[in-house]
Order: sequence, then C-alpha cells, then structure tokens
Amino acid sequence: MKALLNLIWLLFGGLWLALGYVLAGIICCVLIVTIPFGIASFRMASYALWPFGRTIVDHPGAGAWSTIGNVIWVLVAGWWLVLGHLTTALAQAITIIGIPLAIANLKMIPVSLLPLGKEIVPTDRPFVAYGR
Repeated sequence: MKALLNLIWLLFGGLWLALGYVLAGIICCVLIVTIPFGIASFRMASYALWPFGRTIVDHPGAGAWSTIGNVIWVLVAGWWLVLGHLTTALAQAITIIGIPLAIANLKMIPVSLLPLGKEIVPTDRPFVAYGR
C-alpha cells in the first residue's frame, strides 16, 4: 500500500515539491555559510519524493546551532515551502483519493518550517536515530 501511495504522490504533487526543495538547496549551497540549509533542503527533497513509509524524528544531538539555523530558515525559505505544501494539499483534498496525499502534505509542514535537527527514518524503525 505504501508503494502505491508513493507512486500516486509522485505523480500528483511530490515531484513538484521535491523540485522546489532541490531549487532551494541549490540556492543555499551557493554560499559556504548556508550549506547546512542546502543539505537539509536536499534531505527534504528525498522525503518529498517518497514520504509514505518514512517519518521525521528529532535528532538527539541537535543543539543551539540548529535552533538558530531554524529561525533563519523560517525567515528565508520556510514560509515559501509551507505555502507550496498548503497549495498542493488544498488541490489534492478536492478528490477522495487525494485526501491521504493532502494529509501527508500537511504533515510535512512542521519539518518544512524547522528542518535542522530532524532526521528522516523508516516508520517501522522510528528509534533508529537514537541508536536503539
């Protein structure tokens, strides 16, 4: 079922969202200072391509620098990505088959706002980030 939802997701919004994250990552990697934002954006692009069967957990070693980086991210790129998720979720929620896709889009909004200090893990092993 996850594979089927991922294929439908890819066709009806996932590819465009992933391209948005890749574009944000390329722009962030232009300057040396913003490379961590670019890496987080590329990580989110992979999650936006294939979200079902994976989840987001807090990284246990994230500290104050990730909090400061998240504040900068929200001001620079986070709001634009959230608007993309909201727009896509509204378009997907129009149809019955699109409702699970819209819910997945809405679940991606918190990590779009605060991507640093997060890790993408399989849903069957959510504690892999903690070494368990």
